[in-house]
Amino acid sequence: MIIKTSPEEIQNFLVDASNLKGFCEAVYFPETTEDVQKILREADKSKTPVTVSGNGTGLAGARVPEGGIVISTEKLNKIIEISEDNLYAIVQPGVLLSDFLNETRKRKLLYPPDPTEKNCFIGGTVATNASGEKTFKYGSTRNYVHHLEIVLPNGELLEINRGRYIAEKNHLFIVTNSRRIIELYLPQIKMPRIKNASGYFIKENMDAIDLFIGSEGTLGVITKIKLKLLPLPEKIISCIIFFNSEEDALSFIREARNISSNTRAENKQNSIDALALEFFDENSLKFLKEDFSRIPSESKAAVWFEQEADETNESQLLDEWIKLISKHNGNEESAWFAFTENDKQNIQQFRHSISAKVNEVIAKNNVRKLGTDAAVPDDAFKEFYDYSKNITAASGIRFVVYGHFGNSHMHLNMLPESSDEYEKGKDVYRMICRKAIQLNGTVSAEHGIGKLKREYLLEMYGEKIISEMKAIKKIFDPKFILGRGNMFV
Repeated sequence: MIIKTSPEEIQNFLVDASNLKGFCEAVYFPETTEDVQKILREADKSKTPVTVSGNGTGLAGARVPEGGIVISTEKLNKIIEISEDNLYAIVQPGVLLSDFLNETRKRKLLYPPDPTEKNCFIGGTVATNASGEKTFKYGSTRNYVHHLEIVLPNGELLEINRGRYIAEKNHLFIVTNSRRIIELYLPQIKMPRIKNASGYFIKENMDAIDLFIGSEGTLGVITKIKLKLLPLPEKIISCIIFFNSEEDALSFIREARNISSNTRAENKQNSIDALALEFFDENSLKFLKEDFSRIPSESKAAVWFEQEADETNESQLLDEWIKLISKHNGNEESAWFAFTENDKQNIQQFRHSISAKVNEVIAKNNVRKLGTDAAVPDDAFKEFYDYSKNITAASGIRFVVYGHFGNSHMHLNMLPESSDEYEKGKDVYRMICRKAIQLNGTVSAEHGIGKLKREYLLEMYGEKIISEMKAIKKIFDPKFILGRGNMFV
């Protein structure tokens, strides 16, 4: 096992994509579960803080240490098994999502949770319950995790299968590999009934595995993961459509979302059923114009949609989408339809470029990222969107808006150019989070809380619920060594 202490060698582990910076004494590179157990036993004995590090793609500072040591999962990087017959995979946490997706596609298999950043580690996606554009149809990472091997903060091993430990209302028992019984009384939480990655997942009669998914490295270190897979769709209809009116784009998304929901509810065949419904505002299009010259200059908004298809229904589904585009005044002439694999890659590049370019600007301006990750119920989204965009425009700070509008989930990214603008932007960010909470939404739908959004998690749930979440952490980690600063102060 490699241990690095030289400042030059550990610099990359002291920052993430949010541009938050930290410090630590050493970075450990375990290669086995036993290595992780040894590190945690020693840390627990000496009360040394431990931060688990993925690949640094996070946007909330969860992997950025505040002292102590770091456990990097980059050498726990094996794809142990992919079963084509039984539709599952077993992987270690340091497997790159891009590598895993390549391997599953070779076998004509689909792993639906598909975050924008493909250089993330799979362990990080489980730790944050990550999601992406396909979440609109398939849901988040949580829906695809069947088994976890976890090293608890004292070095004890816990292997947990979905369905093995189910709470009786708010009373939950978990048994470790050494036969120690862990008893939990779960707080009564009114969780948002939407896409959500804020705090621990807690509800009556819950599956114990869901407590660890999205726990952001605060309850244990994940060392092995079993994931559910699906058959790869025969074809994908993929298109970016441009609109000369933002309201037309938003109404297109609303109707496509409603039709898709109805298609699923009634189990219809050969009807609109979007995989993804993604939105880009006028500022985003101008932001990307230099790199994508084909963006029509007069466009006020764009929508990217995808749908699964096959040889028998592709033409009919395309007709249905074209009718919907026409109904909402989409510009069919300037649309980007993907007819080849290369076309699909170009559209994916367009979608993913916006996030990468925002991160580049933030790093260049040497400020922390101010990008919202809030979601609200569908019927409140228009109010939320208008409010957020208006107060940001009034601040005078440059910004772009894009995101998973099919899920009523918005990424509004401010691009402050000075420390003064950054401070002003923090006030705007706070107002947006409060509006999401007021509308029964969440302050984080997919990026997690980390160290940057703790105050908003507190506003979302209140002191009583946060103290009850901390009490759960204390049962697993009585010395509070693991993921110190994540979610809670």
